[in-house]
Amino acid sequence: MSETPDPEVVELASKVFDLARTGDAAALAAYVDAGIPANLTNDRGDTLLMLAAYHGHAPAVTALLERGADADRANDRGQTPLAGAVFKNEDAVIRALLAGGANPESGTPSAVDTARMFGKNELLELFADR
Repeated sequence: MSETPDPEVVELASKVFDLARTGDAAALAAYVDAGIPANLTNDRGDTLLMLAAYHGHAPAVTALLERGADADRANDRGQTPLAGAVFKNEDAVIRALLAGGANPESGTPSAVDTARMFGKNELLELFADR
């Protein structure tokens, strides 16, 4: 039995996902502190953390990780926030995710695989130190 989603809930979720995309760390933190799940996902399995990481917002990434977001949660395509940050060459996000416990071997392709693919040897060295 399928229920029709409440339009107000859909609107709120859309707003929170937009905050992750734009990197509004303070607003994201407030919503999560008020009860929005830190691991909320959209219809493609992207978490708030994935969107903040992919769009290069290290402060938002840190705020979400501090509130329990899963650093290694993959989307429906098997991609992790860390692999997305490597792909987008977001150094501050990569470091925030690693500080938050992200595993460079998680996901498909993993952050390690992505770094190899693009010849990012400095990241491979950073990951090897973990």
